[in-house]
Amino acid sequence: MTTTPRRRLAGLGLVLLVVAVAAAIVVPIWLIRPFVAQTPRGIEVAFWLRRVAPWATLVAAIAGVALAAWLWRGARWWTRLALPVAVALLAGGAWAARQNVFEKMFSPLPATRFAAAADADWVAGGEPVLAVVIGGEAHAYPVRQLAYHHVVHDVVGGVPIVATY
Repeated sequence: MTTTPRRRLAGLGLVLLVVAVAAAIVVPIWLIRPFVAQTPRGIEVAFWLRRVAPWATLVAAIAGVALAAWLWRGARWWTRLALPVAVALLAGGAWAARQNVFEKMFSPLPATRFAAAADADWVAGGEPVLAVVIGGEAHAYPVRQLAYHHVVHDVVGGVPIVATY
């Protein structure tokens, strides 16, 4: 079967939908990632994409299913293999757009452990720490770990605290 310009255009449209959905998921993650300087414009773009991505990816998935259904009739065998993959990628993107990836990127430590300063050999001598002293009891939290996890729950001097950076 010969490929008509309309079928080529529909196939290109399906590919562009997959690329756009992937970009809607990946670009915010790329712009707001740990340990990298962020710009106000980058933050603005990332948050805008996070706001529009749930609906935009849903519309893209519906349009992709319609294009795939139209392309299915009279398609070659390799096209019939590629169409479900494209639809699955669009559906996966629509699902991923509704997940809070930032919550996963900046997750709390799963198993918080504390050690005496003399035993904390994973903290270098000149490494900055956030120190809290309450009632004569002192605790220190390495900034390197707080910068990624952002929050630690602890009890210092009998007082529950939340240390954040």
